[in-house]
Amino acid sequence: MEKLDKVYASPTPLDGLGNYMGETPDNALFVLLGRNRDSDILAESNWDCALELLGGEGENVEIHRFGHWACGWLEYLCVRENTKEFKVAQEIESEIEAYPVLNEDHFSEKESEEADRVWADCYDGGERVEYMRKNPDQFDFAGFADMLACAKGKFFYGWASELLK
Repeated sequence: MEKLDKVYASPTPLDGLGNYMGETPDNALFVLLGRNRDSDILAESNWDCALELLGGEGENVEIHRFGHWACGWLEYLCVRENTKEFKVAQEIESEIEAYPVLNEDHFSEKESEEADRVWADCYDGGERVEYMRKNPDQFDFAGFADMLACAKGKFFYGWASELLK
């Protein structure tokens, strides 16, 4: 984990401390995870799960928020050094380094929710039927009612990871 003061000094290669107008963060805070407006589902899932494992925001766990000219906003999940939460954060970091998904069930649920949203909001009826015809191996409907509900955009019954590519 990097110290927050180092991260805020240069959050992206195109930024520098000269562009920063906020208060200097606490030097005892370390950044576990970051996210921004354009973060993917995996980053969002890991963020939610890590925050829960750390016990939420509190004296030793802080979320620092910054506006940003390119990506709209940045958030950093920070943990105070030499605390029990810091030890948990180190374990979380090791887990993510070994395997990028902190909680498979949570990630799958968020992916399914996003697939349902995309299916309903970004496809019209004709596009849904066309997708179902082109990808029949993704769909195993329990009956005609399920197929019809899927075609109407009530839910996505296929493989979320394929739809969200």
